[in-house]
Amino acid sequence: MSEVRIAAEPRSEFGKGAARKIRRADKVPAVLYGHGIEPKHFTLPGHDLMIALRTPNVLIRIEGEGVNEIALPKGVQRDPLKGFIEHIDLLLVKRGEKVTVEIPVTTTGDIAPGGLLDQQLVTVAVEAEATHIPTGVEVDIEGLEVGAVVTAGDLNLPRGASLVADAETVVLQVSTPPTVAEPEEAAEGEAAAEAPAEAAAE
Repeated sequence: MSEVRIAAEPRSEFGKGAARKIRRADKVPAVLYGHGIEPKHFTLPGHDLMIALRTPNVLIRIEGEGVNEIALPKGVQRDPLKGFIEHIDLLLVKRGEKVTVEIPVTTTGDIAPGGLLDQQLVTVAVEAEATHIPTGVEVDIEGLEVGAVVTAGDLNLPRGASLVADAETVVLQVSTPPTVAEPEEAAEGEAAAEAPAEAAAE
């Protein structure tokens, strides 16, 4: 996984007023922690950060006065209405160390006719080297028939990644589509339900 370099500026003012001032300048308050260091507070350019976060588990190279580190986003706060980033927590990582992350689960192919695909997990927890986090895992569902089940243990994980999630957790399954009553059948059912009610009224 490639790194995204983002320039950081030291942050010395704190509190809600200072945070609002930072956001008005299209910047994001950030804190870097991990490996026993004292948390480092700084600001990041909002536009660059938003683009970087489009990649799941992106590695961010933080560069600036007093900081030159690799980090993983671990907590992103967004405005619930407008969606812009209000604050971000970054976890310091080192080359060679293992980290636990959630990677996307995607499917390829089509199930057999007559079935309904029920994907219960869209991400799965794995452990991987911090600077070689896989972008995701694919599940081939071509021809799967009703009754087929794929668990986390069935996933063909990318090289270097190991499963953290319970191996028995269901990722997806193929079930029978719900039946829809024909108009005539539905009308007959309604009439049968109304008949006892009318008798009781008499």
